[in-house]
Amino acid sequence: MGFDFQEHILHHMQNSQEWHLPFLPPVHLLQPLSLHSLMLLIAFVFLILLFCVLYRKDQAVPKGITNMLEAVVVYIRDEICIVNLGEEDGRRMTPLFCTFFFFILCLNLMGLIPLFSTATSNISVTGALAIITFCFMVFGSIYRHGVAGFFKSFVPSGIPLPVLFLIVPIEILGLFIKTFALTIRLFANMLSGHVTIAALLGLIILLGYVALPMMFLALFIYLLEVLVVFIQAYVFTFLSAIFIGQMYHPEH
Repeated sequence: MGFDFQEHILHHMQNSQEWHLPFLPPVHLLQPLSLHSLMLLIAFVFLILLFCVLYRKDQAVPKGITNMLEAVVVYIRDEICIVNLGEEDGRRMTPLFCTFFFFILCLNLMGLIPLFSTATSNISVTGALAIITFCFMVFGSIYRHGVAGFFKSFVPSGIPLPVLFLIVPIEILGLFIKTFALTIRLFANMLSGHVTIAALLGLIILLGYVALPMMFLALFIYLLEVLVVFIQAYVFTFLSAIFIGQMYHPEH
């Protein structure tokens, strides 16, 4: 069976009931499992193995992969969580933001491997992650400040009453805009890079050897994507901490 390179690239970005493996017949997935939901399960299992098997708590002096994981966790705790949420809330919510970072990073890196698919190029996946942040922004704020305190956070102090009729709706709308921004930022960045690579490789398929130099440009963009997958995992985690922190501490 010949390998349809163009079809493989398209299925690498799309969600479907088939898993297209290089040089192999497509694997048909059973309902309700889809390709991207399978990627989520694979990432989940990988992270469980990473932190429950490969991570060694018994090391007096962390080394190797244990040292690397602890360094990342400490950075997220000290430079993202505590900075934006305060000492108490930052330490309490560090597991959430570590989960955000490692889960998104794992999905992004899987998207760079031809064997897998890019789940974070699916707006349903990024939207679900953003909704988690939204729930902490809303229900976490209500839990901390009560319903009255939650709505009071949308009313800036020292603003004349007539101006409040304009400011308050904008502040409430901003809650949804922040969630939408988290969704689109991750989705668009992961999708656009893969589409660009697919377009450049598609020129080679259409034009032949004339467009062969495009392969070097595609390789450059691929290497750039390696950097982007780390940046996007960090940005989503960082912005989520900022948005939740703004709701938990509206006085700042």
